[in-house]
Amino acid sequence: MNKLAKNLNDTLRGTSVASMFSDYGKRMYIPKGIVVQGQEAKAKSKRYNATIGVAMEDGQPMFFPSMKKWYNEDLRPNEVFSYAPMGGVPALREAWQKEIFEKNPELEGKKVSFPVVCSGLTNGLSLVCSLFLDKGDSVVLPDMYWENYDLIIDEQRRAKKVFFPIFEGNGFNVAGLDAAIASVKADKAAVILNFPNNPTGYTPTAEEAQAIADVLKKHADAGKKLIVISDDAYFGLFYEKDIYTQSIFAKVADISKNILAVKCDAATKENMAWGFRVAFITYAFKGATDEQLQVLVDKTMGAIRGTISSCSMSGQTVILKSISDPNYHAEKQVGIKKLADRYHALQKALAKYKDVKTLIPLPFNSGYFMSLKTECSAEELRQLLLNKYETGVIRMSDHIIRLAFSGVAVDHIEGLVDVVYQAASELV
Repeated sequence: MNKLAKNLNDTLRGTSVASMFSDYGKRMYIPKGIVVQGQEAKAKSKRYNATIGVAMEDGQPMFFPSMKKWYNEDLRPNEVFSYAPMGGVPALREAWQKEIFEKNPELEGKKVSFPVVCSGLTNGLSLVCSLFLDKGDSVVLPDMYWENYDLIIDEQRRAKKVFFPIFEGNGFNVAGLDAAIASVKADKAAVILNFPNNPTGYTPTAEEAQAIADVLKKHADAGKKLIVISDDAYFGLFYEKDIYTQSIFAKVADISKNILAVKCDAATKENMAWGFRVAFITYAFKGATDEQLQVLVDKTMGAIRGTISSCSMSGQTVILKSISDPNYHAEKQVGIKKLADRYHALQKALAKYKDVKTLIPLPFNSGYFMSLKTECSAEELRQLLLNKYETGVIRMSDHIIRLAFSGVAVDHIEGLVDVVYQAASELV
């Protein structure tokens, strides 16, 4: 094992987190090579800097004029064409951390790591799973989940998913979560909680969120080491008053020494910047020191360095400028309001079919999506909608389809629902 990795591991000695790493995670570190030496040189080499492989001219990166003309003149070449610092642009990381605390009041007084910038939510989840999952490790999650989890958990890490039904009646299945964790015989397990959920569009109520935290604490206090990953891809898109509008991360950040809380979030949906591929990973655990949290950051940055090297500089720059703009929060509320209007239009359209049993809406209250349970084959319904009605939906399983109301104009929502129910009636 590299001495730098050993030193990082030694810093965590005595904590439960030290035993949560995968073999890869234990061996990960930041090399003191080109990037680190280059950052040192950037700060001190006032005369000549012959470190980083960037073509420079007059103190700025060279660039093709045909590229620069597509950028706003307010963006300097070094804000667009340079490599981003390892871990992300510091000012963006600071701004995002401030946002995390503002959006999650329950984090007040709690210690969390400096967010690390990664290349989208998929990259973030992949990095976290690489650092903490070995072959055969268990990952507890609802039975309705984003399909990329299969590629990350099953194929990349060769871990095993332990499911529980996401709903009990019209609410989140807390008892199912409890039973699923209890079924894991090993002393370590990961738990992934994605709210608002993809594909159902469900976020727990405040009461359910507390019950989830209580279950996690119960198992952790009994000795189970839990890596609790909050997949907050759709965070902030809440449309009902009784929803818990904070991240589960805020509830579990310091509730047990045996819980490592991980928050994966992104500008992708929160800031409507889908193509920029800028996301963040933040850590917390009970009793953590700044030095120990930095170990988690360093190992994450080492994993980034060894895979994609660094993340988009231009994407980070534009997002930072947006967050820093005085109109930022007002603009964000405009976007949320538009999605909320589509959500309410969808609820109204579905109400017309409340007595129809061929398609039954699953609970939803937030996010981009809603799902329907079909009496017929979901794939046959998808094909009929596509080929006869020129309407696209996603088949999630044999009897579940997903509608992304986020992509449908508010005045087309009713027509979408009518077409889906019409097609379903033709297959029963």
